[in-house]
Amino acid sequence: MVDIKEIISWPEGKTIEFKRDLSSIKPILKTLIAFANTAGGILLIGRDNNRTIVGVDDVFTAEEKLANAIADSIYPPLMPEIETTSFEGKALIIVRVAHWRGPFYLKTQGPEEGVYVRLGSTNRIAGPELIAELKRSIHNISFDQLPCPEVNVQGLDMERIKQAFSNVGREVNQKELETLGILVSHADKLVCSNGGLILFGQDQLREKYFPNAKVRCARFQGIDKVDFIDQYDCEGTILEAMKDVPNFIRRNTRLAAKIDKIQREDIPEYALIAIREVLTNALVHADYSIQGMNPRVAIFSDRLEIENPGMLPFGYTLDEFVAGVSHIRNKVIARVFRELHLMEEWGTGYRRITEACQFGDYQIPTWEEFGTAIRVVFKPHAGVQDKIDSFSYQQVKEITLRQQRILNFLHNKEPLSAKKIHEDFKEQIAERSLRKDLLDLKAKGLLKKLGSGPSTLWTIVE
Repeated sequence: MVDIKEIISWPEGKTIEFKRDLSSIKPILKTLIAFANTAGGILLIGRDNNRTIVGVDDVFTAEEKLANAIADSIYPPLMPEIETTSFEGKALIIVRVAHWRGPFYLKTQGPEEGVYVRLGSTNRIAGPELIAELKRSIHNISFDQLPCPEVNVQGLDMERIKQAFSNVGREVNQKELETLGILVSHADKLVCSNGGLILFGQDQLREKYFPNAKVRCARFQGIDKVDFIDQYDCEGTILEAMKDVPNFIRRNTRLAAKIDKIQREDIPEYALIAIREVLTNALVHADYSIQGMNPRVAIFSDRLEIENPGMLPFGYTLDEFVAGVSHIRNKVIARVFRELHLMEEWGTGYRRITEACQFGDYQIPTWEEFGTAIRVVFKPHAGVQDKIDSFSYQQVKEITLRQQRILNFLHNKEPLSAKKIHEDFKEQIAERSLRKDLLDLKAKGLLKKLGSGPSTLWTIVE
């Protein structure tokens, strides 16, 4: 049992709230409903917003009033633990609410408008998507396990499936696709599951049913989402994004040089292993039932953010994540990622992230739950943080977005030939057009040529 002194010292958050008294009972009921629906919590009555202990007058009458209000106003019946205690000579009421099967709602508002969930330190009415997820959680069914009735077996891209599993030395047949939950039975026929369509659906069908199942990437100028330098939407599946997103990050982040005796070591701006782990978690645990929200990667001059739609699964907290407790939101997607060796043991993600950061002397990223999304924020390596932001060319010279990307690509690289740049550049561009861009950037003083003829090399003007 948590000590009362410790509870009083906590800030308000997802699982803790304070009220001065019972003068306004409805907000208290909303809080209890939100706690029960989301991840449980503690409500303490008798402390005001300034952390002053004011106590509760006639505490036993107040306790009875609260118990009656809960019984009369909340459905299904909610049975929290209510106790009275004292601190500094003043009476307090502590209400402990467990996360339980609901959804619980305020009777006066009904089951469609009276369901509340806890987002940060606030209570919010749950919309249809959140209510549907709450109901699925009661039956331990994930959204990606549900059938997509309109899409049959032909909706799968079998070549994609073959390629993905051949990379780990496996072949899969239709029976195994059923075992993995990629195909499911519905109305006496075999159809794609939502997860199967997200992972392996034909492009036009995936775009039709799950346009939100693609990663949007952007590199912004400075620290705000005002002017972007580079952007990229991963048009393939989320499996293909596991390759495309790191490529985007590499071409839009900096390197620091560490000289050890006679050897030079390039230090990436961010811990790439940790980023891969966070990206995997974001794609596996995104709530794809929320339309209009995509997994996102945003790079700024002072940080990198990876964001996925969906609050933490009901009954789950960030403290449990840090402690290694695993809670899978998308069971089909998680299993396929595991089979393809993109995920390791459940519950080890946070440990691997912190170990990768500590090994490379990076700051451990921070997790933020805001609204119906989770954001992970990385800070640059100290060896890169104090460097001048090299992605400011567009503000200095009038150049095209493609030319900006060429500069980003060449940043911190050894001099390269035009042919080598064309081979390694991650965009489709005619070599003739590339050479024209190189000459234009040279004329603007941003690139310089080394040598002449076939042996010409190109490099950044520092």
